Parts: sequence; C-alpha cells; structure tokens
Amino acid sequence: MYTDAEGELAVRAARAVVDAHTKGEPYGGPTLPSSFDREAGAFVTLNLHPEGELRGCIGFPTPMFSLREAIVKAAEGATEDPRFPKLQPEELDRVVVEVSILTPPELIEVRKPKELVSKVRIGTDGLIAAQGRLRGLLLPHVPVEWGWDVEEFLAQTCMKAGLLPDAWLEPQTRFYRFQSEIWTEVEPYGPVVRRVLSAHARP
Repeated sequence: MYTDAEGELAVRAARAVVDAHTKGEPYGGPTLPSSFDREAGAFVTLNLHPEGELRGCIGFPTPMFSLREAIVKAAEGATEDPRFPKLQPEELDRVVVEVSILTPPELIEVRKPKELVSKVRIGTDGLIAAQGRLRGLLLPHVPVEWGWDVEEFLAQTCMKAGLLPDAWLEPQTRFYRFQSEIWTEVEPYGPVVRRVLSAHARP
C-alpha cells in the first residue's frame, strides 16, 4: 500500500511526535504527502534498544482518522501506554520507534470455530477477537516473535480481549484479520527499514 519512502516519513513523523510530547514541546515533524490524508489504521510501537523489549504500543485498528492524524495520536499514546511508566526525556535515545500501517479489518467467515485454524496466516495476519463489548488485538509480528502456532495465536488474542484462552472455540466469538506494513528505526534516530515477517517460529 505504501512505499518505503512513505514508511520512512511515517517513522520520522512518529519520532518527532514522541520526542515533542515527551519533552512537552511543540510538534515540528516532517512535511507529509497527500497519501497521508487517506484514512488508515496505524500503531506506533516503542521498543528498548538493543534489548528489543516493549516500552509502549498504542494505535487504531480501524481507519478512524487520516494516517497523519492516526500517527500523531498513536505516537502520543505510546509514550503514555498505561502498562508502563510514562516515557521520560532521558529515555528517548534508548528507544526505537516503529510504525505499523494497517489494512481495514475483515471478518473471518467460518461455519465452525475450528475452521479458524486454516484461515489465519502466521506472519501475514493480525487478529482482533470480539465477544460482546470485549475486544483484543494482536499485530501480525507478535506470533512470529513468540513462536506461536495458529491455535496459540487465537488463544492469546482471546486473552488480550479478557476472554478465556479457549474462547475462540465459542461460536459467539468473532475474529477479524488484517495485514500491516511495518517500518522501524534500526537504532534510536538511525536508518529506517521495512520489517519483513517470517511465518517460521523462533527456535
């Protein structure tokens, strides 16, 4: 959907927002082209460098905002992810910024819940589990990084929604899949590269 040049701009914009918001300064990011005016879902992830541990991740799975607005809101949110302490200015040179741009979620149509196993592609699909008001989302790279198979991916998405792990076998649990393009800094303030996911589980 997006070129690597646009992906790099997305990361540079997110980095500028992360820095400005953390320091309490005005945002002065790069000029973004008209392609960022289209509505799109997006997530901004902060990872510790070089450990690779998660430091914050916030985003919007559905195209509620223009891409430029989604990146700003997600980047601000990632610095204040409620799972972690608020990001501090002295941490800025110890985190790498990653942006995921999402396709619109689509309902996975199955006759029986067990058919979900053949419908989900590790390394390609992200998942949203939904039951009533409960929602849980995992991005496509999560099962790759943890070495999950499809059943574990389904179970973990259920738990992210606050459901039991085997709730994916319940007919009332709906699953949506989406894909994402991911770009990340190689190191803090360093070059930006596209992340290519593999379906192979880690050893």
